[in-house]
Amino acid sequence: MNWEPWTGCYPVSTGCDNCYFYGPNAKRFGQNEITKTDKFDWPIRRNKKGEYCIKGGKILATCFATDFFLPEADLWRKEAWAMIKERQDIDFLIITKRIDRFKESLPEDWGDGYDNVNIGCTVETQALADQRLPLFLSYPLKRRFIAASPLLEELDLSPYLAKVDHVTVCGENGRDGRLCEYTWIEKIQKQCQAAGKTFWFKSTGTRFRTQEEVVKVNPFKQGALAKSFQLDITDGKRLF
Repeated sequence: MNWEPWTGCYPVSTGCDNCYFYGPNAKRFGQNEITKTDKFDWPIRRNKKGEYCIKGGKILATCFATDFFLPEADLWRKEAWAMIKERQDIDFLIITKRIDRFKESLPEDWGDGYDNVNIGCTVETQALADQRLPLFLSYPLKRRFIAASPLLEELDLSPYLAKVDHVTVCGENGRDGRLCEYTWIEKIQKQCQAAGKTFWFKSTGTRFRTQEEVVKVNPFKQGALAKSFQLDITDGKRLF
């Protein structure tokens, strides 16, 4: 399930160049005005019986079509945090490329983190990993993971894995999706295995190099192809 309290976004790094929501070939290209959506209060919205419309026990992907830490959303984020705190029976999953704005965007009662918030820091290249992840690991968080998405080159995440719970990897989707290579995925999986962390190869992306050739993968088959390589490390946990 997805919760989009606001919409609109704009590029912040190379991983945004072919964004599947706002990139040059996407339906929302040019929609860089940040506005509230009609689902802003969705997590606490109730039906006629007074029950929450969203039942407990769910994982709610939050701001997957924008960024939770956009400066334009600063005035609304306090309300969003209050709703997240109210719904302790829901796990909120937040992925961001703007981890540098994390500390200034926290609620006053954050402490060492909310139990029901899992923050993912996106990295696309080694330079961005080395820039963002030290910041990410310095912040107070109870649950954190790395999202190597879209993966644009070989990464060494091993220096950062001790303080994270999980790693997800995706290739780049879209007509102009850049190449993702199987060997890059395999190396990250081995790094997670050595560190005792869960790992999910979520999707191959559009252009994927196997050990033998470059293939163009239908967007509806990218997840299934990724799963077929059997690289996931679940340790009995529910992956995102």
